[in-house]
Amino acid sequence: MIEDGYQDVLEAVRKYHQTADVQEQFVPGVTPLLTGGAVLDEDDRVALVEAALQLRIVAGPASQRFEREFARTLGLRKAHLTNSGSSANLLAVTSLTSPALGERRLRPGDEVVTVAAGFPTTVNPILQNGMVPVFVDVELGTYNTTPELVQAAITPRTRAIVLAHTLGNPYAAQEIKDISAAHGLWLVEDNCDALDSTYRGRLTGTFGDVSTCSFYPAHHITTGEGGCVTTNNVRLARVIESIRDWGRDCWCPPAEDDTCRRRFEWTMGTLPPGYDHKYTYSHIGYNLKSSDLQAALGLTQLAKLPRLSEARRRNWKQLRGALEGTPHLLLPQATEGSDPSWFGFVITIAPGAPFERGELVAFLESRRIATRLLFGGNLTRHPAYRDAEYRISGELTNSDVITEQTFWVGVHPRLTAEMVDYMAESIRAFASSPSMV
Repeated sequence: MIEDGYQDVLEAVRKYHQTADVQEQFVPGVTPLLTGGAVLDEDDRVALVEAALQLRIVAGPASQRFEREFARTLGLRKAHLTNSGSSANLLAVTSLTSPALGERRLRPGDEVVTVAAGFPTTVNPILQNGMVPVFVDVELGTYNTTPELVQAAITPRTRAIVLAHTLGNPYAAQEIKDISAAHGLWLVEDNCDALDSTYRGRLTGTFGDVSTCSFYPAHHITTGEGGCVTTNNVRLARVIESIRDWGRDCWCPPAEDDTCRRRFEWTMGTLPPGYDHKYTYSHIGYNLKSSDLQAALGLTQLAKLPRLSEARRRNWKQLRGALEGTPHLLLPQATEGSDPSWFGFVITIAPGAPFERGELVAFLESRRIATRLLFGGNLTRHPAYRDAEYRISGELTNSDVITEQTFWVGVHPRLTAEMVDYMAESIRAFASSPSMV
């Protein structure tokens, strides 16, 4: 009887979704065209309700299953869910400071190569762990740094490289991986914007010693809030799990005890013999876990990843073709050898253009076409980093151009071909005759 009622609820949820999920007709200039948006269907809604009916409000079976399936999707050994992509970055960098890594552990004062034109929480974990970011510039067009710029930034104090694939466009991941290996450096691959992208036929997120992903609604798949840390290094995975889970040494899943069969037999530190392993801490940790509600949604989303990625590629290609030859605009380009699952379509106003970025952005916003700047632009120009210790390698010329002349629009799967055409027509009309629109 209870099971019948349970299934009745889920069937009712499906019917509700079919009634509630009505696609409104696109009205140019009225319908908002956002830079990102989750694609949620009846399977997603049912998954959330099912997890709620079972009161799975903390990490549990769905989280463990998602971690296995996400790791399998990338062809990696271990994945650990977190409560956000930013937490995933914090966890990834902090894990590299673990004493368990011996002489390779990162320490305060170590230098870490990264880009200035990026998202703050790619860089912040470097500073939060007392290390020194070494900022390098990026290329215009790909908006990624190059192996040459990374190589030039390395000194005897350099111990790691932390780089994100910009707006889904992979950097030269294999070449930078080779540089990190040659110098004995850790490589942290921020894959938050680039899930399902490839470089030289290999998925991004598989080049780093440790990689991260975000499942915020604007990203390729969503768990609402959420992120993940992945690695092929089992020793490092154990550190990641410990730091994510309060820093405890115990590896028991939630609501389970004595997985090691030695719960009251350990002797660690100067604790008394037999101190409860569940309350023995081997790292200075956090609580960065997610919940089964999020993981249940992630599982249904993960099954749709190929279709969602294809839509992103299709929309980007349509917009790129429609804007080809538009005056005064530098259009984006994929890194050679890559196949991006695009996060956005980035545009830079060319030197000498008869208009400023703000004018084009204001025109697009007036037409309900949402825009975003390329994250922080040159992060060294922000007040948050005024008193931070960092080093600049070379010049940040292009990072400054991005700060002043660059923005991006969406290519997410909720955009239709008609919507993309409207975006292209609007951009083209303004750029060709800014005084006429």
